[in-house]
Amino acid sequence: MNYGTIKEYDIADGPGVRVSLFVSGCRHHCKGCFNEETWNFNYGEPFTDEVKDRILKLLEPVYIQGFSLLGGEPFEPENQVVLVNLLREIKETYPKKDIWCYSGYLFDVDLVEGGRVYTEVTDEMLSYIDVLVDGEFVEELKDITLKFRGSSNQRILELAKLR
Repeated sequence: MNYGTIKEYDIADGPGVRVSLFVSGCRHHCKGCFNEETWNFNYGEPFTDEVKDRILKLLEPVYIQGFSLLGGEPFEPENQVVLVNLLREIKETYPKKDIWCYSGYLFDVDLVEGGRVYTEVTDEMLSYIDVLVDGEFVEELKDITLKFRGSSNQRILELAKLR
């Protein structure tokens, strides 16, 4: 898996100060996407153990509230295999920090057994995510007044409360 960037002090993609990882690879190709370069699975740099260790170190300060996972598309099957291990390690190391994830796939359609991108690790990956923002970005529904999402069709799902 490749990634496009790591934001060390992100205040736009979830509450508080966060560390954010933008993974590469996305099949949605939403019109008006703010991060079009990450559609390409080969964009950016390889995600290595050193990169994972860097993220864990960046999460260490007490003022960092949590971790946000964006893209590209974290739930592309190719990305899930790598990301489930990262999310597991974040939760084990920092159980009080929250994890947000942004996906164009729908939680109750695509990420369930039999769904378009459901894999053997999807359920485990979801188990580490506290808040999932789901749904493709729809340019015609863009609303800059919305908090933590780009278009009004996208949902903020508090998965931690559903467990």
